[in-house]
Amino acid sequence: EVQLVESGGGMVQPGGSLRLSCAASEFTFSSYFMSWYRQAPGKERELVATIPTFGVSTNYADSVKGRFTISRDNAKNTVYLRMNSLKPEDTAVYYCRATMYKYEYWGQGTQVTVSS
Repeated sequence: EVQLVESGGGMVQPGGSLRLSCAASEFTFSSYFMSWYRQAPGKERELVATIPTFGVSTNYADSVKGRFTISRDNAKNTVYLRMNSLKPEDTAVYYCRATMYKYEYWGQGTQVTVSS
């Protein structure tokens, strides 16, 4: 069974950091384009960051540029999202997504709460 399992979420104070992980299984992870999305209460899901198969060119939403870093380890079938200088507006459920041609998989999400 194909799985994407996120972890690393939690509660952190403004200005703090977290690193999210998304572990993939039962598909050829290295062939997939990976993304992180987030969805805050009452808002639509939004794209946060993307990374291609070999991680050469990454892209970020303007709201997280300079604070978040997406990376991947194809040997470990895992994609990461390092989040620094967190703000209350970063509070959301964070999801990872894998895509290749017509194939698409989502994780179940991990909650990130930024609050003092």
